[in-house]
Amino acid sequence: MLSIQDSPLISRPSDKSLMIFDWDGTLMDSIGLIVESMHIAGEAHGFDTTDDAVKVIIGLSLMKGIDILYPKASDTQKQDIQHSYVAHYVANSHCTPFFDSIEHMLKTLQQRGKILAVATGKKRQGLDRVLDASNSHHYFAITRSTDESGSKPDPQMLSDILNHTRQHVSDAVFIGDSIYDIQMANALGMMSIAVNYGAASSSTLAEQNPTYQVDSPQELAEILSG
Repeated sequence: MLSIQDSPLISRPSDKSLMIFDWDGTLMDSIGLIVESMHIAGEAHGFDTTDDAVKVIIGLSLMKGIDILYPKASDTQKQDIQHSYVAHYVANSHCTPFFDSIEHMLKTLQQRGKILAVATGKKRQGLDRVLDASNSHHYFAITRSTDESGSKPDPQMLSDILNHTRQHVSDAVFIGDSIYDIQMANALGMMSIAVNYGAASSSTLAEQNPTYQVDSPQELAEILSG
């Protein structure tokens, strides 16, 4: 499925010089671990939630997500949940590889002279940890995290990346798997690609009017490579 808003005036993603990626659920196959970690963290402190509820908050900063999932928790309990989540996620982060074909795609795009960047709901410490573990720092001209530029759908991360790379909104495409990713891109009028293999369903993502939608990492590689 390459669902496209058909228009002869719309440029192709492969024409863009700057390609900005979300991390979890877009590049890295980490949704299962995120859901598991949140269940374990909440239950350790007397709170329960559902898989679907956790998937809805993926893309937000961790504390903002905890606020939404556990509104009855005290501030101290929310901090404890955060610490338990991080402890379990870090201990098991070796279980979160890139999706198939993603690293080959990054190599190919970089070789073609594309500027690659990351805008994620992770904090800087967590982002650097997974960049180190995946040995992927060198692919990206700049990476931005939620504690540097605000939580999605605030578009500040994208603005910071545009300023750093000296590119215009019309030069860029943003790729993500959550409604907050598409909302963030839409806030700047940036071309977006919603990936249907991450946290949100294709119908939920379609409601946010992404420019394109793809069903698999392989389709993402194809649409970005042209």
